Amino acid sequence: METFDPAELPELLKLYYRRLFPYAQYYRWLNYGGVIKNYFQHREFSFTLKDDIYIRYQSFNNQSDLEKEMQKMNPYKIDIGAVYSHRPNQHNTVKLGAFQAQEKELVFDIDMTDYDDVRRCCSSADICSKCWTLMTMAIRIIDRALKEDFGFKHRLWVYSGRRGVHCWVCDESVRKLSSAVRSGIVEYLSLVKGGQDVKKKVHLSEKIHPFVRKSINIINKYFEEYALVNQDILGNKESCDKILALAPENILCQDHFLFFQNHHSSLQRWEHLKKVAKSLNNIKSDKYGPWLEWEIMLQYCFPRLDINVSKGINHLLKSPFSVHPKTGRISVPIDLQKVDQFDPFTVPTISSICHELDAISTTEEEKGENKAESIIKHRTRDYKKTSLAPYVKVFEQFLENLDKSRKGELLRKSDLQKDF
Repeated sequence: METFDPAELPELLKLYYRRLFPYAQYYRWLNYGGVIKNYFQHREFSFTLKDDIYIRYQSFNNQSDLEKEMQKMNPYKIDIGAVYSHRPNQHNTVKLGAFQAQEKELVFDIDMTDYDDVRRCCSSADICSKCWTLMTMAIRIIDRALKEDFGFKHRLWVYSGRRGVHCWVCDESVRKLSSAVRSGIVEYLSLVKGGQDVKKKVHLSEKIHPFVRKSINIINKYFEEYALVNQDILGNKESCDKILALAPENILCQDHFLFFQNHHSSLQRWEHLKKVAKSLNNIKSDKYGPWLEWEIMLQYCFPRLDINVSKGINHLLKSPFSVHPKTGRISVPIDLQKVDQFDPFTVPTISSICHELDAISTTEEEKGENKAESIIKHRTRDYKKTSLAPYVKVFEQFLENLDKSRKGELLRKSDLQKDF
């Protein structure tokens, strides 16, 4: 992967927005087949420009207007907001209180920095292959619940471009949900609770909800390799003490503690901890296991959601196909069929795809390709010539499913109206 030089970003963005950004698919998504008049026109876009100049309440008449403005402004970052009661770019002309957010996709933002208390390999904005498994587990756990527990069909997962993932739930009924309902959904999906000062952030009772059991089943597939081998969560006394602090008082007597310390790997120590919890469970009236084991697994591996991003209809979220200005990586859709294979370090950077395009353009010029033909091809196929192509294909498949669902719903309504 080519190294990214932030100093090149202004010129690279010009080329990216002129020849590589998938405008047609992007407009097709946010227009939703023209379900409601002015749906796209009432959508808020926010642009962050060079030197952190931030412009909110942008809105556009159509795909052409959006293209022209993006190519003129060359935003460093694009955020998508709600569909409002009036055009966002006219919000200052609307009577106070009349300008209201009406609809928006249900969105989730999962950021690796929220796991800093439980990952040992990196901190802050840094990520590596050892901790990226947290995002893999998060996608699997949240997506399963959205699909099976709530019945949501149209879920678009996107890499943020640096250290996290976003999810856009786009079903028509979901876009109309109130803030209260959104809060309820994200509350259902949240198990890790408490700030930095709270040691024990997961509390289970004897009656384990099916959502928790299914989440544990997913974590189980990754836990040994991720937590015990790669993160080595019981690798030294300090990390052992952190985990023992999650256990009920006196669950490990001094003998048990010494024996625990005498094991020489996280794998051995974890097995011993499970045995101790199980033996105490057999002799105590209080039930310790497997709840203790599960509470630790959940605290170290369960998704950590930003509740404010999900519950607020007017909350902005970074757009798919944005460029991250620090890494240069594109915010690409993630193929749910290949979540385990997704590697953030192989995601194309704006440098790499622009250089790929330059090399192709040079070859075409050398072949003496007709200039008029070349311009037409550039408009429709340039991204297909670069490593961005497979990610746009994932996006197109998502749009196809949206279209099929919409047509099916129209047919169903049509049949109902004829049913006398």
